[in-house]
Amino acid sequence: MLVIRGRSHTWGPDLVREHSPSRSLGYAICWQDWAEVPQSLSWVLQRLKSSLAPGPWPPCPAVLNPSEPLTQTPAYGQRAIAGAQLICFDNPRPGRPYEIAITFPEFTCLCPFSGYPDFATLRLIYQPGPRVMELKALKLYVNSWRDRSISHEEVTNRIVDDWVAACAPTWLQLEADFNPRGNVHTVIKVSQGKRHPC
Repeated sequence: MLVIRGRSHTWGPDLVREHSPSRSLGYAICWQDWAEVPQSLSWVLQRLKSSLAPGPWPPCPAVLNPSEPLTQTPAYGQRAIAGAQLICFDNPRPGRPYEIAITFPEFTCLCPFSGYPDFATLRLIYQPGPRVMELKALKLYVNSWRDRSISHEEVTNRIVDDWVAACAPTWLQLEADFNPRGNVHTVIKVSQGKRHPC
């Protein structure tokens, strides 16, 4: 919900035009999706530009029906993560050795023994073969591990296996630097293939 406050007026959650000079003006605007934002802001600015003149206002095109739910379950991010797949595109320079480095500072999975979350920074360096990994798909794939019970060693090797199966890199190295827990700091490094100078 967007709340806009001006010098003499407040747009807030009441969804009511108040005419009393002793009270502030209230109106709320909600959006179901970002496509509605420009239209709604244009409506807001038109009202402010006219100094909020007295009289009835036309209905805002993006005000939600109060009986409609504001959120969906599962949320759009959860739906995207649930359908995550590793997607690749053709290597634009297949004859030239080069490296791509990617860092994921917020990796999480669950400890298979305690069920507590484990947090790690993943540092991936690879030399692409015939295909390059698409980054948004990779982000969703990495986030898909957050509710899985799996050991540090297994998840690091599984990510490498999935990566190799999807894009067949010439060389790949994944370092999983897990946050210390119980005074123990674990770093797991897995590599595959032959690294070429570049």
